[in-house]
Amino acid sequence: MSEKKEQKVVVFVTFTPADKNLILNGIKLASVFKKELCLVYQTNNRKTSNSEKIKQRLMAFTVPLKQEIPTLKTSVLILKVNLRESPEILADDHEAILLIADSARFKTYSKAVTESPVPFLFVHSNGPVSMFKNIVLPIDLRKEISDSTLWSSWFGRFNQANVIAIAANDKNRESQTQVARNVDFAKKLFLKLNVSHKMFKGRKSSLQNSFEALDFALSENADLLILLGSSVITPLDWLIGLPERKIVRNAGNLPVLLVNPRRDNYILCD
Repeated sequence: MSEKKEQKVVVFVTFTPADKNLILNGIKLASVFKKELCLVYQTNNRKTSNSEKIKQRLMAFTVPLKQEIPTLKTSVLILKVNLRESPEILADDHEAILLIADSARFKTYSKAVTESPVPFLFVHSNGPVSMFKNIVLPIDLRKEISDSTLWSSWFGRFNQANVIAIAANDKNRESQTQVARNVDFAKKLFLKLNVSHKMFKGRKSSLQNSFEALDFALSENADLLILLGSSVITPLDWLIGLPERKIVRNAGNLPVLLVNPRRDNYILCD
């Protein structure tokens, strides 16, 4: 029998100063969820000749971690595929449950985000290491909002985080019913898992709900915004940029967790 693989929190390493903060946030989340920390260097060059040198540089990050946090499992990986393919390969072949990347490079990762079966956490390279204790969750009319709600519940359950949900304020009766259904799901889930939470009805419709949640998160000094990504992506979106790109850009030091609604998402195992 083959050995069961550990679920992993993956950090995309680029050998830039941004790596330090990404890895520190990765350590925090790997510790919170009791998962392995995997440092990944992704390259489109399948014939790169310096793989051993790259591996040594990746391993150099893990040496002090093993000394300082002996209980933290670590691994390294060089991924020689197109970036858009990376999330699925990381999830299917390496048990990745969360991918961490530099928020300044969102445009680079945007197409990978829309193909990913696991969430992307975008972290500012100069921001403080988040405690992931105060979470803001926008709730709109989409049924896939259950995926982002589920992730917020895991932060509540495993990290004793407090979740503040901002419900969309739609005018259409059918939309109101759908939002109410999603709010009811969130309430029941949080109560079942004993997650500390508050629910607010926002001022904006489902179209602007995420932007209202961002403004609230920044004003209240939250340390994580959990978003459901775009459900429908048009050529115009690729031309002018996805709404989530604008949110990540304007989030500053606030980490943003993006859950892809266009894929069946992998789940966290106890």
